[in-house]
Amino acid sequence: MAMEPPSKKKKKGHAPEAQFRRALDTCSRNGDLSGALDLYRAAISNGTHLISYHFNNILHLCSSSLETLPSPDKPSAISSGFEIFNRMIAYGTLPTEATITSMARIAAHRIEGGGDLAFDLVKTLKEKYGASPKLRTYGPALFWFCKNLDADKAYDVENHMVLNGISPEEPEIAALLDVSARLGREEKVYEYLLKLRGSVACVSRSTAEVLERWFGSESSREAGRLEWDASAVRDAITVNGGGWHGLGWLGKGKWRVSWGSVGFDGRCSCCSETLACVDITQKETEMFSDSVASLAMSRETWSNFTNFQDWLGKHAAYEAIVDGANVGLYQQNFADGGFSLSQLDAVVNELYKRSQGKWPLVILHNKRVRVFMENPSAKELIETWRAKGILYTTPSGSNDDWYWLYAAVRLKCLLVTNDEMRDHIFELLGSNFFPKWKERHQVKYTFAKGVLVLHMPPTYSSVIQESETGSWHIPIEDKNAEEGRRLWLCATRCGACDNGCDDNLPGGCCQILRSVPEMQSVAAVKHANGAQRSGSPDQSDENKSSDQPGDK
Repeated sequence: MAMEPPSKKKKKGHAPEAQFRRALDTCSRNGDLSGALDLYRAAISNGTHLISYHFNNILHLCSSSLETLPSPDKPSAISSGFEIFNRMIAYGTLPTEATITSMARIAAHRIEGGGDLAFDLVKTLKEKYGASPKLRTYGPALFWFCKNLDADKAYDVENHMVLNGISPEEPEIAALLDVSARLGREEKVYEYLLKLRGSVACVSRSTAEVLERWFGSESSREAGRLEWDASAVRDAITVNGGGWHGLGWLGKGKWRVSWGSVGFDGRCSCCSETLACVDITQKETEMFSDSVASLAMSRETWSNFTNFQDWLGKHAAYEAIVDGANVGLYQQNFADGGFSLSQLDAVVNELYKRSQGKWPLVILHNKRVRVFMENPSAKELIETWRAKGILYTTPSGSNDDWYWLYAAVRLKCLLVTNDEMRDHIFELLGSNFFPKWKERHQVKYTFAKGVLVLHMPPTYSSVIQESETGSWHIPIEDKNAEEGRRLWLCATRCGACDNGCDDNLPGGCCQILRSVPEMQSVAAVKHANGAQRSGSPDQSDENKSSDQPGDK
């Protein structure tokens, strides 16, 4: 038997590279930067072959260790990080996004020019190394500029992020808010407050404290204008789905900043203003409606669904749509169970009472209606519904889901169903505003011992809200608190509240908010917000009845 070559007798685990890796991994687990640097220098001296893993491991350890290193030791660690990075480049080892992120974090610990160096690394990442930056890659430069009150360069970092398809999240927006507030950049504070609103529902306590400082600052008193077009503000709120107008700061003068709660009726405990139940925007509604229709027509018989669209265009006065099959089959999985028409009738009548005499629209498949027409008592109810314009029967071969979803979205009204809308049909929509729409429009129900209980949408939404008077309400994130116990930050111009104030501005008390063409009162805002929450179009007292294609 031939002898094995001497080079193959060595176990892989005893090779210098393997020993170096094991020792380096131990230093990494223990956070031992000094030990890792000693290993690195010994490896260079011994001619150990270093690969991307080794470089990235040491650089990551260096970047994470700088957070806790004593100040006197930081310059040496920073220099070591750049030395290792430069050797990596010299070896022809291509840096990855993770490499540049580590280097940006190391650079950001430089007192002088750290932000510029970190940003330069990110800006050249794609061009030099063919890698794409992530949100974390931008963080070191952005936070360095914000901390050092270099707002314009912080804005440049954010603009670069957006150009690369990356959106800032709460920590980044909070930092941008803070630097803008500290420098009195009122327009940027407003811009980032709206971006924060679009990024998160409830904010962290630290972010809320940034906003509290802004509303208590001298700059915030002068931010805004004394006159504005009230109708334009209301129109903007309607188009945006409620809860904000985006037209800039309204009013001038001192802000009354308080921490409070919002009652189940949506009333703020601090200023008595009523918050809105926020919907998706008008543009999002149109996109959503078109998306549902497009998908429906690609899966349904084209003429059937277009006939429904035409019919719905002529009968658009409904405040609620009912998923008939979902209600009728609720808890009917027992021996004698079937389709409970009485349950469906109970829902119809309850909605009629709640809407002060406006009938809902029930969507029901034609095959079920044919069965009911063979039963005298059921037939009488079906014919009554048809006469009152309550029923639309979908044609054979159709899927009810497309019809009731489209109707609810198109008419911007309530949808009564316990369907969680999670199956493949709704996944096809791929809409990031679908959850918000469901919260605002879906009505769930129960029948406890035969008694109907409708679970209506919340009276208000726990999101940052801007009112017609320019007031702001910011909900604080608290996963352990019930909604009614959630803490809110309320910021209201003193002249817009009934609680009185003491202001040292020249000329006495704060300047009263005025709008064109009329004065805005708290009562008027409450009324307007209440109308916004209903989200219903103008309607006649009763829906008109008419023949429909699905009935024939």
